[in-house]
Amino acid sequence: MTTPPRVRPEPRDLALFALYEADQRRLPRAEIDAGYSMKVTRLVRGVEEHLDELGSTIDGVSDRWRVARMPPVDRAILRLGLYELRFEKGTPMAVVVSEAVRLAKMYSTERSGAFVNGILSKLAVIERPGEASRTRNPASP
Repeated sequence: MTTPPRVRPEPRDLALFALYEADQRRLPRAEIDAGYSMKVTRLVRGVEEHLDELGSTIDGVSDRWRVARMPPVDRAILRLGLYELRFEKGTPMAVVVSEAVRLAKMYSTERSGAFVNGILSKLAVIERPGEASRTRNPASP
């Protein structure tokens, strides 16, 4: 029997790992491996530069959970997703949301995918209203 080839994590996965570790260790800046791509570095540094404003925005749309009380992985995923919605305009909104949901399903709790989807969907309407209205399901209210 052969073992499957090891797959290198995607840039968002690596950015999530760095942001999560910095949050848990209460580091002022995430440690970025010199071998990481420019995209990983850009995502991590961007989230760090806008950490307070990202947290405030997430708090503004979250009905039951403040950012400080969210599971740490979910918190890092939401910050990363909102950063991409707000500052990475070249990445389609649907890709940002679906990638965040993928990360939540892969690295967090059973219910985190739905939680992240709900929060980022609200944020997408605020951050990219034109794009959100074009991609909204016509059958949804």
